[in-house]
Amino acid sequence: ILYPYLGFINRYFIFDRNFMNPLQIVILDRDTLVNRPFEFDFPHTLSSYGTTEAHETLARIRGADIVITNKVVISAQAFAENPQLKLVAVTATGVNNVDVEAAKQNGTAVCNIRAYGNESVAEHAFMMMITLMRNLPAYQRDVAAGLWENSPFFCHLGAPMRDLNGKTLAIFGRGNIGKTLATYAQAFKMNVVFAEHKHAQNVRDGYVSFDEAIRSADVVSLNCPLTPQTANMIGEAELQQMKPGAILINCGRGGLVDEAALVAALKYGQIGGAGFDVLTQEPPRDGNPLLKARLPNLIVTPHIAWASQEAANRLFDILLDNINHFVAGNPQNLV
Repeated sequence: ILYPYLGFINRYFIFDRNFMNPLQIVILDRDTLVNRPFEFDFPHTLSSYGTTEAHETLARIRGADIVITNKVVISAQAFAENPQLKLVAVTATGVNNVDVEAAKQNGTAVCNIRAYGNESVAEHAFMMMITLMRNLPAYQRDVAAGLWENSPFFCHLGAPMRDLNGKTLAIFGRGNIGKTLATYAQAFKMNVVFAEHKHAQNVRDGYVSFDEAIRSADVVSLNCPLTPQTANMIGEAELQQMKPGAILINCGRGGLVDEAALVAALKYGQIGGAGFDVLTQEPPRDGNPLLKARLPNLIVTPHIAWASQEAANRLFDILLDNINHFVAGNPQNLV
């Protein structure tokens, strides 16, 4: 993967560093990063924007050598208008906001941040899992409504609670996050299986088929990327196959689940609960079925599973390393 970039990197940076020309760096969504200073090992100028709207992008990156973006889209037009652009440094793992093919044609490298949030995302998914199995949101609602105060005895028994011990967790996505989540679940004596791709012709060793995972799991956790193959991988048909009390967790990507079908499944008791940290549109300015549902067996968090203090600082450290290594002629984490 590195070969298309190596000749270009050597040609540009040996020349440029000899003359010590400062590189122009533009940060498009600074407010998504921790509040720490940028420390680069080379002469540079820095233009920083807290947020950037789509119509502002082209003007802001004009003439830049390096662009730093989290979710701001870098389109084919952006590359066509900036032949001098050397690097797009994405401050996330997913690079679906960058036209990678156009970048390659332009001779622009793209790098991302990997494995910075394994524990943060896995812990968030596990938190949702145990919270929903114990039905804590329903009990919080009952306490706030005064049901415990009016109970005829010492406790209030409302929604059913279940142990994780002995339950089956099906994980879609066997990357670092999925494997980290598996270790947490196994510590609680859960039976963990990794699920095969939907419509896969063969089931790989160490996996179970998609349909078996959906039907047998007490908890389904989605920790996979959004691709044309995974879009709406959980829809009405899959929700109907799940156990009546099953929990669905999505800390992967919005768009993996048909959200309207999920709301219907929750309302009619087809599944036991759902925890989502991602939505199809983010931020959900046009609304979303999950936000309107207001169900006690549904938890929605605002795409913050990745954002523990520890993970956010690791991300920043890797970002600096990615850029410094690239300029030094030793690129890493190229996509």
